[in-house]
Amino acid sequence: MARKLTERQQRFLNSLFEEANGSATNAKIIAGYSPSTSLSEIIRSMKDEIMEATQTYLARNAPLAAYGLVSGIEDPTELGIREKLNASKEVLDRVGLVKTEKVQVEASGGVMLLPAKEKND
Repeated sequence: MARKLTERQQRFLNSLFEEANGSATNAKIIAGYSPSTSLSEIIRSMKDEIMEATQTYLARNAPLAAYGLVSGIEDPTELGIREKLNASKEVLDRVGLVKTEKVQVEASGGVMLLPAKEKND
């Protein structure tokens, strides 16, 4: 984070992905903001830091997502496996580990080049 956050802002950011479980309202309370402080104002003032913390949070959970993806191989009959696999794929996509797709192009025959047409008068 490029700029220096106040102690309250740092507590808000830390609690957002920990004890507040992603709830900005709960993070505001935990951080000690006044009930009259606008949540929109807090978020607007920390937008870049919140986005960076979100990326870090997703990266921190990428191994769990990878494990969830592989667990579908170990027990494909697990209850809710389809949702677990979809959630795992989404997290991995967002941290940049996307599915690699290969496209194979085959062409039969070749290209025939003909001479230019002659103009007949």
